[in-house]
Amino acid sequence: MPKIAVLQMTSGIDPAANAASIASAVHDAKAGGAEMLFTPEMSGLLDRDRKRAAASILPESVSTLLAEVRQAAATAKIMVALGSLAVAREDGRWANRSFVIDGTGEVIARYDKIHMFDVELASGESWRESAAYAPGEEVVAVEHTPIGRLGLAVCYDIRFPALFEELGRRQCDVIAIPAAFTVPTGRDHWHLLQRARAIEASAFVIAAAQVGKHEDGRETYGHSLVVDPWGEVLLDMGGEKPGLGFADVDLARIDEVRRQLPSLANRRAIAK
Repeated sequence: MPKIAVLQMTSGIDPAANAASIASAVHDAKAGGAEMLFTPEMSGLLDRDRKRAAASILPESVSTLLAEVRQAAATAKIMVALGSLAVAREDGRWANRSFVIDGTGEVIARYDKIHMFDVELASGESWRESAAYAPGEEVVAVEHTPIGRLGLAVCYDIRFPALFEELGRRQCDVIAIPAAFTVPTGRDHWHLLQRARAIEASAFVIAAAQVGKHEDGRETYGHSLVVDPWGEVLLDMGGEKPGLGFADVDLARIDEVRRQLPSLANRRAIAK
């Protein structure tokens, strides 16, 4: 059965340092026997100071970080699900964009985060992602990966079941949900939501996460997870420190669960 690697990061405000961490993880993942590496949301830059961050948020075509990760993937001959990068769009807004890179270094899929994180938490944290980022509009599933059909989502997307219903309808074997979850919401909702999404889609969920205290002052929850289609947690990397974890993805488990509980086949349209 294929083995995957999950990178838990404490990304900072220097894209070059973050790129070096990801490239190193690509090679370590390959050395550890993984066929695919998953990284968190905002792997390349985590900086809530948007004025400072703007100098480092570039069009995809000139992103040195993306180029470095593509080169590392090609050298190691491993597929990489780059959780997301902040990239500049032609209209002047930014996108929170996931990339899937194959073992030759080619980008074979892109997904722009659809749901913007606009919240005010009881802890005092306030976030307005839509003030700078444009939401994506397309659901994306990648057909050919070492772990089957891969559906893409990012962080706050996890709270919107319609997206995952569509990924389930597309018969995704695995869904990637990279994240930079806040600590308050993480404590109460992270494991619950990840397990629920795996169960309802009868699919594996791979959630690479940011963790710990970051240079921009924020703190993220961590606990990068791999969850099987029954909702069993196969890997939990904890909330203390960055690192690289590994898990086996038993694709036969998907068919086994779908035979026992054929919820995708039993789904009926709800009259409006």
